Amino acid sequence: MTASRAESESVRTFQSLRHELVALAYRMLGDAGRAEDVVQEAWLRWSRHEEAVESARAFLVTVVTRLCLNELSSARARREESRTDRLPEPVDLTEAGMARLEVVEQVSMAFLVALERLTPAERAVLLLHEVFDFSHLEIAALIERTPATSRKLLERARRRVADGRRLVTASREEHARLLAAFVRAASAGDSAALLDLLAADAVLVTDGGEKGVSDGRFRNLRQPLTGRSRIARFIAAVSAQRGLNVSFRELNGRAAALFSREVEPLAALLLGVDRGKIHRVYFHADLARLRFLGRAGGVRQPS
Repeated sequence: MTASRAESESVRTFQSLRHELVALAYRMLGDAGRAEDVVQEAWLRWSRHEEAVESARAFLVTVVTRLCLNELSSARARREESRTDRLPEPVDLTEAGMARLEVVEQVSMAFLVALERLTPAERAVLLLHEVFDFSHLEIAALIERTPATSRKLLERARRRVADGRRLVTASREEHARLLAAFVRAASAGDSAALLDLLAADAVLVTDGGEKGVSDGRFRNLRQPLTGRSRIARFIAAVSAQRGLNVSFRELNGRAAALFSREVEPLAALLLGVDRGKIHRVYFHADLARLRFLGRAGGVRQPS
């Protein structure tokens, strides 16, 4: 095989796996921009790798996982993930290079929030075993633990994400209906209607970034707000925002509301729904991490 042909084959192999790598990095980090950087670095390592590999998929998944674990060990990542108000970055799966991802549960906001509550090792074990079919022997070598420890981490991770998975069981139609009703009630400041839509133990999380929500249009909460009465009162009290456009689009595989001024996104509203009630309200207003919603082509192609 000539050098140019081998290079072309290398590019094709990477491109065929790219959507999986992007999805893995995004789920590990909860940030589309950082996921983009990790996948780009994986491409550079793949393009420079000269030795034959038995499985390109296993090799690249391993590279991306290790890069993500390194990223999560940084002081910045530890500080960010210690915030109780931090939410994963919402993404349009098509624009972020994850359109081929079939299991919405694995990229739903509720599941990603649950993932962020796991340790980096638990996160890696869960994704590698359940999504990429890695054996515990393979995972143990990657995370530098024993296979027995890998099994324990998986069991613990499954228990801790069970609630996030439950909140993705509603049909697309029911989810969209509840979202539209919630936006109508919030816009009208109708606390009674909001009470009817929310589950008794509902939780509201607002993320305005480390320094709070920009331009004073949205009130930030540093701690999650629990209970439908408190949430309904809060939303009714702060819903009198004016001069903003509200549009509906699919984010993280489910209908979501996007608030914008002209063409610039200011906030995204996503829900966790189960049995006809809203159990989670995720309000993301960190402008620095909403940039992928304002432009197409969220992830660079390898250069």
